[in-house]
Amino acid sequence: MALRHRVLTGYGRQVPLEPAATRWVFGPPERWDAEDDLVAMGADLEPGTLLAAYRQGLFPMPSARRGPTMWFSPIRRGVLPLDALTVSRSLRRAVRDFEVRVDTSFADVVAACGNPARAQGWIDRGVREAYQRLHDAGWAHSVEAWQDGRLVGGLYGVCVGGLFAGESMFHHVRDASKVALVALVEQMSDEHVAERVLDVQWSTPHLASLGVVEVDRVDYLRRLPATLAVPPPAAFARTPPG
Repeated sequence: MALRHRVLTGYGRQVPLEPAATRWVFGPPERWDAEDDLVAMGADLEPGTLLAAYRQGLFPMPSARRGPTMWFSPIRRGVLPLDALTVSRSLRRAVRDFEVRVDTSFADVVAACGNPARAQGWIDRGVREAYQRLHDAGWAHSVEAWQDGRLVGGLYGVCVGGLFAGESMFHHVRDASKVALVALVEQMSDEHVAERVLDVQWSTPHLASLGVVEVDRVDYLRRLPATLAVPPPAAFARTPPG
């Protein structure tokens, strides 16, 4: 659906900065356990490591009690087809009540997603700092819902070519995170829409109600090279102002 207001962005256009290559190797998918989402443990959260992981179809999560980082590639991957987002009549109306911005308050979005009061919170200080570095280099982005000058919802993730790997979302006002998702889908629905992938890691009943489906790991990895080869959406090709 088309948004009824302009999406504001804190940046102009530029190719993201390629970080130093990682010294870690995740190994070929043929050697991953075909019955386990967990692929590897260890490594670091430097920008080069994170990008190498996303380009291979993996994403990180910290383990309990400050153990080694865990790297996942779900056997059944949650993906939102860009033409399948379910927008209810109430959500369609709610879109008009918010201002959508991109990359104007990334740190605040990540902090809200990592609120320790939230159930099953996993975004610790190390994760926040890692994705801030990735954001500063132009790879991690926030889509924000604002109301009356206040940040009330949003999401963040990593954009590599045509892949947007969603990490987390939050809301303080009803439907605010869904409005951010609607805006993200709109930004991805350009001339490269057929190659783009909106990855949500794992499907849940809530995400399934919005149109998320499960894709077999093998199919996801087979599609990934073509997805990475297309340019990012215009809203995410940016350089800090000034």
